[in-house]
Amino acid sequence: MIPAAFDYIRATSADEAIAALAEHGDDAKLLAGGHSLLPLMRFRLARPAVVVDIGRLNDLKYIRDEGDHVAIGALTRHRDVETSEVVAAKVGLLGEVTSHVGDPQVRHRGTIGGAVAHGDPASDIPSALIALGAVLVAAGPSGSREISVDDFFAGFLETALSPEEVLTEVRIPATDGAWGFEKFNRRAQDWAIVGCSAAVRADAGVGVALVNMHPTPIRAGATEAALAGGAGAAQAAEVAAEGCDPTEDLNASVEYRQHLARVLTRRALEAAGL
Repeated sequence: MIPAAFDYIRATSADEAIAALAEHGDDAKLLAGGHSLLPLMRFRLARPAVVVDIGRLNDLKYIRDEGDHVAIGALTRHRDVETSEVVAAKVGLLGEVTSHVGDPQVRHRGTIGGAVAHGDPASDIPSALIALGAVLVAAGPSGSREISVDDFFAGFLETALSPEEVLTEVRIPATDGAWGFEKFNRRAQDWAIVGCSAAVRADAGVGVALVNMHPTPIRAGATEAALAGGAGAAQAAEVAAEGCDPTEDLNASVEYRQHLARVLTRRALEAAGL
């Protein structure tokens, strides 16, 4: 399939991208790595009138140790996150989860900001950010604002970003706690049928999040509460699917996804030493 006709703008700064979004509104889409947007355009599921290319904004490509947190520019490539010594030392779960994204070609082109802003409930990276308690920074015509990861995902492929905002940074609280990640899929490069991220956080207990178990990436709140109440990994994992609304498709029934959520959560918790 060939995308519908569109105008193309290559932004030279974040401010220029914001101005283009403010001018064109819902008719404009941002292009970073392109692995999320371009397939939608080819199948005419997305038909932006204007594509704003931000892929060359080098000032949004960085990984910084800020002491109590790690700051990652939204245009940082997956491969750079995967291989970062700062990420490995301070937020190891994120590096491990990123290593499971797609294949090497995808990880060399895709960006952490693109994966998050796309809002796909089957995406691995949002689950790590939820488990780790990340904060997302968005910039728009009125300035910058911080958004808790728990408030960021609003619906299927929907986020809290307004049409004129650009995601500029991901901030993850530093932790030296243990973690676990489990993902069940048919092939190594596929989206997860179900997945689970678990992280022992310095001051906030254990964070647990699920992949492809809800219209949005979702925190396994019942499991977190069970752990806080003294439950072990097996007992806490039994309630992992509570509060989730999984869908049925060619890969799995609702019941099978619920079963996988329990099994993978237990394994992730055990990997984290719980």
